[in-house]
Amino acid sequence: MMRHDPLINVSNLAKTYSNGSGGGIPVLRKVNLRAYRGEMAAIMGPSGCGKSTLLFILGLFLSPSRGSYYFRGEDVLSLSRPAQAEFRSRQVGFVFQGSDMFENSTVYENLEFPLIYAGVRRQERPGMISEALDMLNLGHRIKHPANLLSGGEMQRVAVARALVNKPQVILADEPTGQLDRENTQIIMDHFNKVVTDAKTAVIVVTHDPEVAASCARVYVLEDGVIK
Repeated sequence: MMRHDPLINVSNLAKTYSNGSGGGIPVLRKVNLRAYRGEMAAIMGPSGCGKSTLLFILGLFLSPSRGSYYFRGEDVLSLSRPAQAEFRSRQVGFVFQGSDMFENSTVYENLEFPLIYAGVRRQERPGMISEALDMLNLGHRIKHPANLLSGGEMQRVAVARALVNKPQVILADEPTGQLDRENTQIIMDHFNKVVTDAKTAVIVVTHDPEVAASCARVYVLEDGVIK
């Protein structure tokens, strides 16, 4: 387990949404969180407590109302929007509850999209895609229509897509929420392998106590505060 300087260091993070009448609805009040390379962390809490909002802030899809967010010691909230987009494309992989496969596309094409977005040269893409699929034991599905995969395979492809750019952190929002216990275990086994072999940080939002139990640390978000 890597326990040096944190990869992610969030302090006093808050997010308030406008209610349209001059007031605000606080979702996150005071969040302090650290994530380390080679470690998997879980974020738990009741529905509507702000778990997904926190994940979107970590992925720089949302800006907090206040607080600090440092990634490898860099203040990523101060970056320009183009620089944040580049950071997101190169440093962060995302896995969501729905696998979000592109319609009428192959498994290869689903993994190629983030590489195109990140500006990876065409000749480099096949090797990177094959490597990511092999990590999830899906190399034989590379040319398969994505919409004809089983639910478990789709979610494994989604994990491979998150890994294809070799990001330093994977943000997963209820990645096993629609899976049975067997496929849930497969996904978590692969996450643990990535954490161990690639020294990647994984942050998982989950309601599942068994998923949380496989993580090195568990953050509980309640009333906008990490307990």
